Amino acid sequence: MSPSTGSGHGSTTAAPRLVVAAPGSSHGKTTVATGLMGALRAEGLEVASFKVGPDYIDPGYHALATGRPGRNLDPHLCHEEQIRPLFLHGMTAPTPADVAVVEGVMGLFDGQIGGDGYASTAHVAGLLQAPVVLVLDISSVSRTAAALVHGLTTFDPAVRLSGVVLNKAGSVRHSDEVVRALEATGVEVLGVLPRNAGIEAPSRHLGLVPAAERGDAAAAIARLSAQVAEHLDLTRVLALAHAAPPLAGEPWSPADAVHPPSRQRPVVAVAAGRAFTFRYAETDELLRAAGCEPVPFDPLTDAALPAGTAGVYLGGGFPEVHAAELSANAALRTALRTAVEAGVPTVAECAGLLYLCRSVDGSPMVGALDAEAAMTPKLTLRYQTLLAAGDSLLAARGARVTGHEFHRTHVDPPAGDDEAWLVDGHRVGFSADPAGRGRASLHASYLHLHWAGHPQLAQRFVDAVHAWAADPGAAGPPLPEPVEGSAWTGTPALRQAQVTAEVDLHHHGDSEVGDGLVDLAVNVQHREPPAWLADVITATVPTLGAYPSTAAATAAIAHVHAVGEDHVLPTSGAAEAFTLIARALVTRHPLVVHPQFTEPEAALRAAGHRPDRLVLDAADGFVLDPDRVPAHADLVVVGNPTNPTSVLHPVEVLQRLRAPGRVLVVDEAFLDAVTGPDQSLVSATMSGVLVLRSLTKTWGLAGLRAGYVVGDPALVAALATQQPPWSVSTPALAATVGCLSDAALTEARAQAEQIAARRTLLVDGLAELGLPVAGVPAAPFVCVDTAGVRGTHQPGWVREALRERGFAVRRGDTFPGLGPDWVRVAVRDPATTERLLTALATLLGGTR
Repeated sequence: MSPSTGSGHGSTTAAPRLVVAAPGSSHGKTTVATGLMGALRAEGLEVASFKVGPDYIDPGYHALATGRPGRNLDPHLCHEEQIRPLFLHGMTAPTPADVAVVEGVMGLFDGQIGGDGYASTAHVAGLLQAPVVLVLDISSVSRTAAALVHGLTTFDPAVRLSGVVLNKAGSVRHSDEVVRALEATGVEVLGVLPRNAGIEAPSRHLGLVPAAERGDAAAAIARLSAQVAEHLDLTRVLALAHAAPPLAGEPWSPADAVHPPSRQRPVVAVAAGRAFTFRYAETDELLRAAGCEPVPFDPLTDAALPAGTAGVYLGGGFPEVHAAELSANAALRTALRTAVEAGVPTVAECAGLLYLCRSVDGSPMVGALDAEAAMTPKLTLRYQTLLAAGDSLLAARGARVTGHEFHRTHVDPPAGDDEAWLVDGHRVGFSADPAGRGRASLHASYLHLHWAGHPQLAQRFVDAVHAWAADPGAAGPPLPEPVEGSAWTGTPALRQAQVTAEVDLHHHGDSEVGDGLVDLAVNVQHREPPAWLADVITATVPTLGAYPSTAAATAAIAHVHAVGEDHVLPTSGAAEAFTLIARALVTRHPLVVHPQFTEPEAALRAAGHRPDRLVLDAADGFVLDPDRVPAHADLVVVGNPTNPTSVLHPVEVLQRLRAPGRVLVVDEAFLDAVTGPDQSLVSATMSGVLVLRSLTKTWGLAGLRAGYVVGDPALVAALATQQPPWSVSTPALAATVGCLSDAALTEARAQAEQIAARRTLLVDGLAELGLPVAGVPAAPFVCVDTAGVRGTHQPGWVREALRERGFAVRRGDTFPGLGPDWVRVAVRDPATTERLLTALATLLGGTR
């Protein structure tokens, strides 16, 4: 691979490459791809190998042929945007490669059912801008082969079908007939392989027999490589690979995806050998990048776990085939059960799940799970969307990830008391705390996961491993020490936020209000929308039998903000937008600027991310210094004006947060209630920026939910793919159009002036009572620290005492960075403000 040119996201890399495809399965893709890899290696080249899709077995043969790790490129298990970075990583690790061979999956255009070829060989070839070499089994056709090639060539002109390899030719006369017919297609024939079953790998109930289970695998690949070298024109193959254009982008880096939580280097025992051959190469790389040392052990032959084991990874394979041998190794079964019962963090996928059961087809296994496993005639082969219903060893509650199932066995029961995942509402797998320490240390299920696609899973596992290594007897992990130079190192405020006690991110102001209480806790300005807006909403009733259309709302938003319609996405309030961002965007180091509306962080955590926090200081007036944002933060979320502090960050400060490779999300839910120069980040150039707006606060629409996103068209499109159909109702869409009319915008500006005057009354009155407002408020609420007036009372006393006197204010201690004495007070009409100030004066022993 040639060195990169340029820098950052503008860099390009010369990476000779080609994709080996076929019209369907069983045409010989693995035969040709593996033989080609071996033949090129025999020519003295470093060959990087890849497999489209989740399959583990083919990459095992690739690894034998190339002497390098076989890797997978799967847009389902990883994100589509990761395919090119993962490919470039494979071209450089462990050493730079000269050429890459990518083996396809199924037929060239076969992908997700109903997905228009998503995750197909053609899809991945397009992402890699790679030429395609077609393998065609001609054992039962002659001239018709040309019609197949012609159809594949013309079906999608974007796919570069650059050559064809004819496989299983019965004779020279037979192949010559096919070659003559193919001349009309213009597709070059790169070689002809004769029919020879001796170069094919034997099959099993889940496909090919893994290379690691074949004693003759190396010799078989040597024979295959020799045949490919003899019958294919390697010079022309390499010429096609070198014709691929340079690839833009940066290689994926495990060190950017995870970080070491301590200075230790604990051992993770990784099941290997003939019974456990399924593991993605990036799994070990992520473990090493996170400060662990993966050490293989063979459950068939080893009598004990590796010395110093602080974590266990049991991947996939065929324990059912090797059940008798696994059962016979009683010493290792006992050692593993003892480790699991002691609370050693343990992850088990598919084969690992079976191995931990009491038995497989009657053969005793580890017995760490109260379940039995058995072979069945049914093949389970599918991708699944997984939801973590509770906190587990791998995932935080609410996390959603994609997994893959591939087995012919059944476990009874299918789930434990605490399941590993919910799949379409069904409980599957086992999450357990066998040591009784109050946190799960065992995670076992049929689902295979690619940790490069969901590195937060790897991070959560290694955090537990490091904690065990530090103190095996502890109920929970100790506070991790920052590692110099790691991604975890940052400003003291950032580090503190990562280890502080959690707050209730799901607490909102509406839970403060109640019957008989004056509502100063909720930031909605009106109890109901104005009459003209109510009429707009009511007018949609006759159309509610039809599905909503976003066209008019999209056009109205784009017009008001002077951007293209591709910059715009109507949403069911800003809360939905935060959920879409958390699910749609690929982020390794998200950061939320606090104190801040808690929904962004809650959404990120629910999607499985682990956001860092940058906590602003009340002593500085909650002013944001862009230099405090770590350079590695690739998603930054900030409010403007910020809820709950009411502080407005100047637009030039926010502009400094923009950086290559970073997405900046600005919550402008209250900006329409701010007077003075426009501080919105909406502009004609929004690369890497998403701005969220809410219409619920100004217009009394909290029960209807209306908002929208304006931003980078590529990011907006990514959000749209995660949005459920018709998530924004017809009344909400009509209200959006109405609230963006010229008359409504004029009314909103008048409201903002009124709010500013009313806020001044509130701020001045609080100051007179010894309660100065923090920062310079600009929104329809203020943030106040009451610690200075509560005397000897318990923290939070002022808020509770106000509640007893009929006033509900928003508690501050559910905002990261604020304590129990902080309250947020909504700006209301002068009479209500006067009643509040009088109650406070009485409470504090004075008069007003």
